[in-house]
Amino acid sequence: MHPLITVDELLALENPRLLDVRWKLGGPPGAQEFRAGHLPGAVYVDLDEQLAAPGGPELGRHPLPDATKFQQDARGWGLNDGDTVVAYDDSGLLSAARVWWLLRWAGFDGEVKLLDGGLRAWKESGRPLDEGDAPAPTPGNVALGEGHLPTIDVDDVLTFVADGGLLLDARPAGRYTGEVASVDPRPGHIPGAVSAPAPGNLGEDGRFAPAAELAEKFGSLGADGARPLGVYCGSGVTATHDLLALAVAGIDPDRVVLYPGSYSQWASRSGTPVVAGSEPG
Repeated sequence: MHPLITVDELLALENPRLLDVRWKLGGPPGAQEFRAGHLPGAVYVDLDEQLAAPGGPELGRHPLPDATKFQQDARGWGLNDGDTVVAYDDSGLLSAARVWWLLRWAGFDGEVKLLDGGLRAWKESGRPLDEGDAPAPTPGNVALGEGHLPTIDVDDVLTFVADGGLLLDARPAGRYTGEVASVDPRPGHIPGAVSAPAPGNLGEDGRFAPAAELAEKFGSLGADGARPLGVYCGSGVTATHDLLALAVAGIDPDRVVLYPGSYSQWASRSGTPVVAGSEPG
């Protein structure tokens, strides 16, 4: 199933569950922006509180959520088994991709789509927005678990690379090289990782690049499906955007490993090697 959906395709759906996943590193708070204007019928999803467990240096900024709490939160969004979910944000799906990946990681049996172009595409279509707090949805009954998509632990990352795995770094290129100030304690990247900035998956219109263009991009990095593939970023959020782009390019995301702790965990650990510069190292 193609993970992206257009505004017209969204409007043709019968009773989709709309999730607004606006979030940015350093703010402003997504809930404030949600109240200023959101898609009619959407429910606000708090990435920090509902799509991650409490973070810290040993775990990274956005560890995977506790499965029991994630199920409880998803029921609070009104989610039932078999629903069709459509998520969006206002940043090219850089944050909404997290809920797309998490629901599949949790074994959700319905469809999960992302609105290509997000809030911008909706506004450009001339459709109205609702303002203020949304009414609380009727609690759902969705049953969720964990571990339905592959992940990798911090202790296994270097072995993954040494065994021939291709590790993509979804952060901006300047954070990969260490040339841009980082929120993490040691600038640079994981040895062997290849730079694949998530914002590069988008065109100037804020929508995803065509599948053939994305396939060429990732293929030039060595991501052609012939070798094990893993992805990380700063905290495990924008890495899911690369996973989404790989899915659009035709690479099965169920076979791509996510390193959830990502660089915020890696750089905080003593003894983990870090490489600065433009080469994988």
